[in-house]
Amino acid sequence: MPLLYKKKIRVGAVPGSIESDKSDQPTRIELIDYDAGDITEKPLSSIEESFSCRDTGSVSWINIIGNDADVIRKIDEHFGIHPLVLEDVVNLGQRPKIEEYEGYLFLVLKMIYFDKASDDIVAEQIGLVIGENYVISFQEREGDVFETVRERIRESRGRIRKMKADYLAYALLDAIVDHYFVVLERMGERIDALESELLDKADNNISLKIYRLKTQVIFLRKQIWPLREVLANFHRMESALIDPAIGVFLRDVYDHSIQVNDTLEAFRDAVSGLHDIYLSTISNRMNEVMKVLTIFSALFIPLTFIAGIYGMNFEYMPELKWRYSYFVAVGVMVSVGLGMIIFFKRKGWM
Repeated sequence: MPLLYKKKIRVGAVPGSIESDKSDQPTRIELIDYDAGDITEKPLSSIEESFSCRDTGSVSWINIIGNDADVIRKIDEHFGIHPLVLEDVVNLGQRPKIEEYEGYLFLVLKMIYFDKASDDIVAEQIGLVIGENYVISFQEREGDVFETVRERIRESRGRIRKMKADYLAYALLDAIVDHYFVVLERMGERIDALESELLDKADNNISLKIYRLKTQVIFLRKQIWPLREVLANFHRMESALIDPAIGVFLRDVYDHSIQVNDTLEAFRDAVSGLHDIYLSTISNRMNEVMKVLTIFSALFIPLTFIAGIYGMNFEYMPELKWRYSYFVAVGVMVSVGLGMIIFFKRKGWM
């Protein structure tokens, strides 16, 4: 989960160059074409099969999974998408943004989910091109959070089949933002579990877990924070492609994005608090160790003094030739030690 994305570019490349990284995963194209009374859903063997959708009265959702430069170029040729837009599509790691072009809008979003294999957070770039009667979505890999949108279209639930492409774009936006709450809920559970573990036992593994959690929160904030500005601009945008009636729905998604960012800020403070608790726990444990060692040192200082005095063995020390000197010295040492222990306990030092 890198915090910094290193964009791969060719120095001196022409702006708008479409150069995608080769992948073993084949590009897959899905089409859902619908109106109020009918729906067609099918996989496409080539992007050319979707070209006729541009001139129909129905709404077409063309979902492209993969990063094939040839497919991207054909979209450029038929739909008239600006080369700079398509360059942003194939060059991953873009910041979430919205741009208005003649005849269409372009959005870059981040779809975030937990990877089942590594149990780590994954951020996938989603590009949306919104036209008058079509939406083209670009995904990096298989798997997304749009299945609820597909089900609504198939079952004609709600108003989605009666609305235009702008409402479809809203539905996709809403699905992405709603899934942020799923990720945040799981992140909150991790913070709570780590806090309980920290209060129970603080060790070096806890420190590593706190660092990993802090890294994940920073990563999430980096991916999600710009979305609020994107949604605010989307809501305020005066475009012929956006029905004013969609404004209330966009405002709702914008409110959700604010809630997501507020939650992330709370998580960041909570993780910082965990780190402070960890340092305090380690410090208290060290203080307890030092306290025990200090008490032992304090107990043996007078005993060492007595033993040192009578260990000099000077010839004229009268106690050296007394029959009971050893027993008296030991008795004095024991009495001093017990007296100091009682004193420490009364002071609350033990």
